[in-house]
Amino acid sequence: MTSSMNRRDFLAGMAAGAVIAVSSSSYAANSTLPGQPVEDLAEPVFRPLSLGSIRPTGWLGRQLRIQAEGLSGHLDEFWPDVAHSQWFGGKAEGWERAPYWLDGAIPLAWVLDDPALKAKVKGRMDTIIANQRPDGWFSPYPADASAAKYDLWSIQLINKVLAQYHEATGDAKVFDSMMKNLKAMRQAMDRTPLFNWGKFRWFEGLIPVYYAYEKSREPWLLDLAKKLRQQGFDYAEYYNGKDITIPTARRGKWTYEKHVVNTAMALKAYGLSWRLTRDKTEREFPLKMLEILDGYHGQVTGLFSGDECLSGPNPVQGTELCAVVESMYSLEHLISLTGHPVYGDRLERIAFNALPATFSPDMWTHQYDQQVNQVQCTINPDHMWSTNGPESNLFGLEPNYGCCTSNLHQGWPKFVAHLWMRTEREGIAAISYAPSMAKFAVGETPVVAATETDYPFRETVKVTITAEKAVRFPLMLRVPAWTQGATVQIGGDEESMKAGAFHRIEREWNGAVELTVRFPMKVKTTRRYHEAVAVERGPLVYSLKIGENWTRVNADKPHRELPHGDFEIRPTTPWNYGLIVDEDKPETSISFSEQPVGEKPFSAEGAGVVAKAKGKRLSDWKLKYGWADDVPTGIQTSSVPVEDITLIPYGCARLRVTEFPQG
Repeated sequence: MTSSMNRRDFLAGMAAGAVIAVSSSSYAANSTLPGQPVEDLAEPVFRPLSLGSIRPTGWLGRQLRIQAEGLSGHLDEFWPDVAHSQWFGGKAEGWERAPYWLDGAIPLAWVLDDPALKAKVKGRMDTIIANQRPDGWFSPYPADASAAKYDLWSIQLINKVLAQYHEATGDAKVFDSMMKNLKAMRQAMDRTPLFNWGKFRWFEGLIPVYYAYEKSREPWLLDLAKKLRQQGFDYAEYYNGKDITIPTARRGKWTYEKHVVNTAMALKAYGLSWRLTRDKTEREFPLKMLEILDGYHGQVTGLFSGDECLSGPNPVQGTELCAVVESMYSLEHLISLTGHPVYGDRLERIAFNALPATFSPDMWTHQYDQQVNQVQCTINPDHMWSTNGPESNLFGLEPNYGCCTSNLHQGWPKFVAHLWMRTEREGIAAISYAPSMAKFAVGETPVVAATETDYPFRETVKVTITAEKAVRFPLMLRVPAWTQGATVQIGGDEESMKAGAFHRIEREWNGAVELTVRFPMKVKTTRRYHEAVAVERGPLVYSLKIGENWTRVNADKPHRELPHGDFEIRPTTPWNYGLIVDEDKPETSISFSEQPVGEKPFSAEGAGVVAKAKGKRLSDWKLKYGWADDVPTGIQTSSVPVEDITLIPYGCARLRVTEFPQG
C-alpha cells in the first residue's frame, strides 16, 4: 500500500492548503517543547513521536519487511541464546542477548504494525514480568544481586527495553515492573558501585530513568541518575588525553575505554548527562568526540574503526556491527537533545552505507566486522584484527561472537522511529529522509506528515502535510550540509534553503498540502588513508562493483541451517583498480544513472543508482594477510589499458573497494 493511500484512509477528502510563509534558520537550542516541562531536567530540542506513530513506506517499508522475514523475526525460534534464554524461563544465556533482541524486535513490530511479531514480543515480555521477584530482580539475576558484585549492564539494558515496551503498549504492569527494578538497581549501586560494562555504559541507564521520571516525578529517580553519572567512566577526561589517538595494535590489547561498541554508545553520554547537569560543555562534547574519532580512526562511512577496539583509519581495519547500530541510536538521541543538524547528516551516512553493507540483502546473515576495502570474506587465520578472530567477516549466524547476532535488530526500526520528531509550538521536524508516514496531533486535530521518495538514490523528496481542519504549526526540514542550491516548492512558490540548517516553514495547514523538496547531489572526491580517493554523492558512498561467489561453510556447526548458515565470499572479477579521476571536476570523470530501486534495495541488482568511471588494473596491489593490502600511495604507473569500471552504493556491495589508489 502506498503512503498516499494510507493518508487517504486516515483523512479522506481533504482540500488543498494555502500560501506558504518560509524562513531559513538554524533551530534555536533553547526552544520550549510542547507538554508539561520537567523542571529538574533540561528540555531536549526535539521529542521523538511515540513508538508506532511512524510507518515505513516505499523502499524503506520493503527493507523493514525483509528484516522481519529474516533473522530479526525468527531468531527467537531457533538460536538457543534467545530461544531458550533464562529471561524466558530456559537455561541458556541469561545476561544481555535476549534483552538485546527485544530492544530491536519491539520497535520492528510496532513500526510495521505486525500483529504476529507483536504477539511474539508480548509473550516474551509477559514471561519476563511474571518471573520478576518481589525484591525487584528478574529471574536470571543472582538471588543476592543487591549484595553480590554483579555487573549491572544487563539491568540497564532490560530497563531500556521495558521503557520502550511501555511506550508502545501503555501497559501499567510494565511500568510498575521497571520501577521495581530501578529501585533494586539503586540499592545495588549503593553497595557495589558500577564496574566493567555497567561502568562504561552508565549513560544507557539514564534513558529509562529519565523516562520513568517524566512519567512519575519520583525524586529518587534523579538521585539514581546522579549515581549513574558519578560512578560511570569519565569519557570527557579520557578524550583529553593522547591514548585515544593511538590505534590499537593489530592483535593488540583489548580495553574497555577503546572498545568500539562502548565508544558508539558513549557518543550520546554527555548529551544525556546535560539534561541533568545543564552544563553546556557537556551538550557540545559529542562534537569534540566525533572530531577526534574522525581524525584518528575515521572511516568514509561516517563510522570509526573497531575490531573490537579503535584501530586507526586503515580501510581494511574493520568495524563491528554492534557499533553501527549503536552509533545510529546515539545520533538519534543527539539530534533530539541538541537540535544540531550535523547529527542528522551523520545518521543518514551510516544508515544508508554501513548499516545495509553488513547484512546479506535478505538479512538472514550478517558480519561481525565490515571493511571499507573488503575484497573477500573468508575464514582467515592470517587476519590482522586488533582482537577479533578468523571468522569475523564471514556472513553468517554468529560470526566471531554472538553479541551482534542479538543486537543487530535495532538499526532500521529505530531509524524509522526517529525520522520525524516534535518541535516547539506543536510542530514537526523531518530529521532524516526516507519514505514514511507519521501521525500526530496538533491540539485535538489529527495530522499526517508523509514523504514519498527514493532518496538517498534520488535528490527529490515529496512531503505532504494533511490536516483534518485548519491548524497552525511549524514544519522543520533538515537541510544536509553536503547539498548546494536546496529548494522547497509549494504550489508556484519556490524558496531556497540554507545547507547545514533546519529550514522553518510556519503556516496554517488545511487539507493536503504538498511540498517538493530538492537536495541537489553533486559528486565529490575525498582523500583518505594513504591519500586514497573515495567517491561520494549526497549521503551515499560509492564502491567498485565486484562479482561475488558465495560458498557455504561451517555446515557441521549447530544451528547453521539455511538460510541462516555461514558463507565465505570470494571475488569473481578483478578488484585491484586504481581510480582515474579529475579531483577538481569529478563530474567530468564519473557519470551517474538512475535505475528502479529493487525489491531488495541494498543489493547489487537492486541499487537505485550506479556510476561509471575509469580505472586501471594495478598488478602490484595484491592480497596480504588474506585482505587487500594497504592502498599504495601516489599516482600509480601501469602500462595496462584503461578500463570502464562500475561503482555502486557502498550499502549495495558485500565485496568492494571504496578507497582507491590513484590510477
